[in-house]
Amino acid sequence: MSAPTAIRFADRLSNVETSAIRELFKLLGQPGIISFAGGFPDAALFDVEGIRAASERALQHDPAAALQYGATEGYPPLREQLAALMAGKGVAGLAPEQLIVTTGSQQALDLIGKTLISPGDKVIVEGPTFLATIQCFRLYGAELISAPIDGDGVDVQRLEALIAQHRPKFVYLVPTFGNPSGALLSLERRRRVLELALRTQTLIVEDDPYGDLYFDAAPPPSLLALSAELPGSRDCLVHCGSLSKVLSPGLRIGWLVAPPELLAKAVMCKQFSDAHTSTFAQATAAQYLQGGRLGATLERVRQVYAERAQAMGAALRSELGAALGFVPPQGGLFIWARLTGVGRSGAGTALADGHELAQRAIAQGVAFVPGRPFYASAPDPATLRLSFATVGVERIREGVARLARAL
Repeated sequence: MSAPTAIRFADRLSNVETSAIRELFKLLGQPGIISFAGGFPDAALFDVEGIRAASERALQHDPAAALQYGATEGYPPLREQLAALMAGKGVAGLAPEQLIVTTGSQQALDLIGKTLISPGDKVIVEGPTFLATIQCFRLYGAELISAPIDGDGVDVQRLEALIAQHRPKFVYLVPTFGNPSGALLSLERRRRVLELALRTQTLIVEDDPYGDLYFDAAPPPSLLALSAELPGSRDCLVHCGSLSKVLSPGLRIGWLVAPPELLAKAVMCKQFSDAHTSTFAQATAAQYLQGGRLGATLERVRQVYAERAQAMGAALRSELGAALGFVPPQGGLFIWARLTGVGRSGAGTALADGHELAQRAIAQGVAFVPGRPFYASAPDPATLRLSFATVGVERIREGVARLARAL
């Protein structure tokens, strides 16, 4: 018998590795584990009846369109509904033809990588940022540069210096309740980012999957909405949206707004990858949005997540005290925290490594994601991400108590 032929993989695969979060999920099969590790919405909050009715209407209204091949740019009624949805968020003058439907916002990021990144190109991302973005952009050969953030989002002064130093192909930001940071870019900083983009002619990619998940006051307008205040700035913007966190990730509905020449290239690349996003999912989403149920769904989701975020914050302060620092989130799905290295009472020393704490925590029956993988460079090993989205209040309290025992 001859030896098997050696498989020669593409060189680009040497730039990426398996998701640390997906690897962590392999440890969660133990019975009784309380997981703060997931980055997904609570399935119990999905509007199942509303989605079922929308899918039935999609089949009744135009079954051929819902079940046949469709346009790569997207199902026209859904593009109209998404443009209207964006108008409701303050994005003026956005025509349906100025956006394309993608298979989740993750595909939008992949299309950005395909159309913009050549090996060796420099791209600025937040530090920390969405892990899948790091993997996606590295797959296309980008050299990633981290811009520091705080509770008010990216440090615009440092961002300006990094743009001047590196002249990046583009800058990727999650301004509203970012994953993993939960940070909310302030209105003042948003305006400065737009001014910086226009002045330096730097493309800004705005990823906004969490903007509707606010707890109290609505967040500042998106960069796309604010671009109306600064003529010419929209030409420097790419915007990624998603229904995954607010309606259902299973529908895989996202969208991409971009300058016409970039949008055309993205459509071409999408033709090569999946031809079009599921027409049935698009028709269902269009009927759901047209039916007007999203507002009530969001009110319920916001209330539940706000209660869980408050419970987790209170439990962390009570159980871990001075050993853990964090900024209470104003929306989204996550608390981003940092081990201080001091004891819970503020005296003595304590563990200050998120990876080691994660291993100890599993032994105590609770899971979270250490922060190191969320950095494209210069990771802070003391950081960790905790998700409150899928865990009830009592389980949150018990999980945090277990975390304290692991410390």
